[in-house]
Amino acid sequence: FFQAQDAIRDPLWSRGLGDVYKRQVEKGEKVMETLTNFCIENNIHSGQLAGIGAVKNIDIGAYDINTKDYIHRKFDEILELLSFQGNVALKDGKPFLHAHITLGTHDMEVFGGHLFEMEVAAVGEFIIHDFRDETHRKMNDEIGLATLSLCKIEE
Repeated sequence: FFQAQDAIRDPLWSRGLGDVYKRQVEKGEKVMETLTNFCIENNIHSGQLAGIGAVKNIDIGAYDINTKDYIHRKFDEILELLSFQGNVALKDGKPFLHAHITLGTHDMEVFGGHLFEMEVAAVGEFIIHDFRDETHRKMNDEIGLATLSLCKIEE
């Protein structure tokens, strides 16, 4: 297994556990941007993502299969990140993260959707499981999205 300490520049914020990484995202950092950059820097082309924390400036959505477009909702307030689940695959030759989240309010109301971006408000704790393989996304015209393809994409 790959030993992450050989490749990670800042062991204070990231620690490798074989092919699993713990990645802390700092207050004020954008989650999807930070995790995407982490995958690029560490050559992660296929994997699973999970996380929890407290977030704000959240842009989530739901895909409308009829219009083939996302419905967006934005939330500026600080919310609990109850669950962050996603995957990593190559899209146009670069790591692409696809994630869904569940959020909770201080009134204990829960909702969620497809994550476009969010900012860490207090703490963001994430796990990245690198499959040490390549998974690709390929455009599915019927659905209107680039979906997972387990076959190698000819570029």
